[in-house]
Amino acid sequence: MGYYIRILSPSDKVPSVARMRTALAKENLAGTLTAETGAEDDWNQVILAHKDGPEIAAIERNAALSNELVTEETDEFLEDIADCKPASAAAWLAEYLPTVKTIYAFQLLSGTDVKNGWDILGKVKNSIFTQVGGILQADVEGFSDEEGYHILWQFSNSVKGPWGMGVLKDAEWIHFQMNLGNKKHRAAFLRGEVPEGVEMAE
Repeated sequence: MGYYIRILSPSDKVPSVARMRTALAKENLAGTLTAETGAEDDWNQVILAHKDGPEIAAIERNAALSNELVTEETDEFLEDIADCKPASAAAWLAEYLPTVKTIYAFQLLSGTDVKNGWDILGKVKNSIFTQVGGILQADVEGFSDEEGYHILWQFSNSVKGPWGMGVLKDAEWIHFQMNLGNKKHRAAFLRGEVPEGVEMAE
């Protein structure tokens, strides 16, 4: 199956491959982007690779107008999140997911863990996210809001480290950084509360 990160977008705009290349060049990141299927201005799959090495990710663009995969995947997500916490985030996602028109699926390949593969992947992902908007989803992690902050817990119990999170209060997202391994932080987040002592986002 492989590991996937996805952008779930309510837009059917096709993100520019040229803008992705520009984003890499500005950071002096030596990644290459090749449209495997479709033209560069109407691509269905792009291969991201190191300039002189292995492939980092296969990026597929699946639009609701051209296939049923978007509906199938969003329906699966709706089933998956039904019992997830915080309940407020699950309810927000239940309203958001049916609006998704395009799914960008990043299948991570061997080059991700080579040299600065994660930086190259992150820059391309952020370029697409900026161009089309939406939310993020990562296997065995969960979902983000429209600003990229993590809002739903689907991590394993052994996860740890700092992470940008968001909880919904009075229809507004409150953003902060918490330690995923901190049991008190985790319990508060699962209740849909901002944990005590966390660093608030600006």
